[in-house]
Amino acid sequence: MNDFHIASDEDIKSGKTTDVYFARTEKILEAEGKSNIEVVAEITSSSLPQDWEWAVLSGVDEVAKLFEDVPVNVWTLPEGTIFKPYDINGIRVPLLIIEGPYGSFSALETPMLGFLCHASGVTTKSARVRKAAGDKNILAFGIRRMHPAMAPMLDRAAYIGGLDGVSSLAGAEEIGKEPMGTMPHALIIVMGGQVKAWKAFDKHISKDVPRVALVDTYSDEKEEAIKAAEALQENLDGVRLDTPGSRKGDFASLIREVRWELDARGFDHVDIVVSGGLDEYTIPSLVEAGAESFGVGTSVTNAPVLNLAMDIVEVKGKLSAKRGKLSGKKEVWKCSNCYTSLVSLKGKKEPECPKCGGKMKSGLELLVKDGEIVRDAFSPEEIRGKVLDQLDHFEINLEE
Repeated sequence: MNDFHIASDEDIKSGKTTDVYFARTEKILEAEGKSNIEVVAEITSSSLPQDWEWAVLSGVDEVAKLFEDVPVNVWTLPEGTIFKPYDINGIRVPLLIIEGPYGSFSALETPMLGFLCHASGVTTKSARVRKAAGDKNILAFGIRRMHPAMAPMLDRAAYIGGLDGVSSLAGAEEIGKEPMGTMPHALIIVMGGQVKAWKAFDKHISKDVPRVALVDTYSDEKEEAIKAAEALQENLDGVRLDTPGSRKGDFASLIREVRWELDARGFDHVDIVVSGGLDEYTIPSLVEAGAESFGVGTSVTNAPVLNLAMDIVEVKGKLSAKRGKLSGKKEVWKCSNCYTSLVSLKGKKEPECPKCGGKMKSGLELLVKDGEIVRDAFSPEEIRGKVLDQLDHFEINLEE
């Protein structure tokens, strides 16, 4: 048994983390000699959580590893693709297509959906936060709210969604970056005072790390911000306001007050960093008030998961689908000009974009062929860049 309540790689690959009805299905198919029946299955979304207009596909790299050495072919929209659940004609957009003997992958449906649904939710929420914050600096601070075994996945998903950095050591290693963060209240309390803690941080921590003083431990944020600026002078890069919800009141007014008092004393080089209960709805007013950097935690790591489903659409080369779903292996066409999606049956001629008349290209790429991963994984940096490029063409509704 593991010391912690987590599944091993082998548990996941072997199907041990599946739902029991898939294990029973495997048993029945094997007994009936039908394990090797060839099927085509697709993963789609019928709706997005919280009235989101679009989502970002994430978790594809783990799906590739899941199907490695499994005798199937897998096509997918590339990781980091921003998609809407339905195409311009109201047809569900296949995000991923699997072709192969059903008995070889039926038990992997549950972990596959888990990889995609969870990571895509976090990446989408992060992209929404990125959109709301504009060009301001955003750090992922939320791993303490989730199971620690998921820290690398959560931080990676947040980073590729557009956040600028992550706080966890494991998450930073996952994305190939240095961890980013400030200081806890505990340091100030154990050191016996704010100034002692700020000066000790400045003395002992590498000069590559920005000097951001936490300024709400014992007294008024304005008072502590001034004290920090006077203590560290030009060495101080920023002050962080992490006031609990019960103390915030009008957070934007608090930021304006701190900004004014710092500027009035010649500390206009000191940025204001804010954290605590932030999301895409609360950030815009804080940007307007003068905040330059944000630590976003629970709203990202506890983002709603996507509601994805897998459905068989062909059996032994014949059209077959349950009610409410459309049969047949499909192609997803993407317009590079207006980002419109169009779904057709596989084999149809490349269409013109029905919205702008531009060229449309196939959006699905071969990921796994006969159990071998055939596409190199993109780095988190490359995926993040792709997401940011697409965000220019998508908007968010910030009316709660």
